[in-house]
Amino acid sequence: MAKKAMIEREKKRQKLVEKYAAKRAALKEIANDESKSMEERFTARLKLAKLPRNSSATRLHNRCQLTGRPHAYYRKLKVSRIALRDLGSNGQIPGLVKSSW
Repeated sequence: MAKKAMIEREKKRQKLVEKYAAKRAALKEIANDESKSMEERFTARLKLAKLPRNSSATRLHNRCQLTGRPHAYYRKLKVSRIALRDLGSNGQIPGLVKSSW
């Protein structure tokens, strides 16, 4: 089980990303537009730099929804390999059978 603080930090980052997504996209569009003047593009870059760092989507890290584990994460199921094995053993995932011999 991951530390509660790490799980909460990731939730906080997710909220910030959702909050600033539209503003960040608009500023990036202005900053990358070649038809705009150099000053306008530069001010857009400065405004982009003033936004919180954690509002960038690249700061997010995938975590298991059950345990908070950051490694061995299956995106399709949103759980880690260990949680997937436990759920499969208990028969809670349709079509998944844990093999043992």
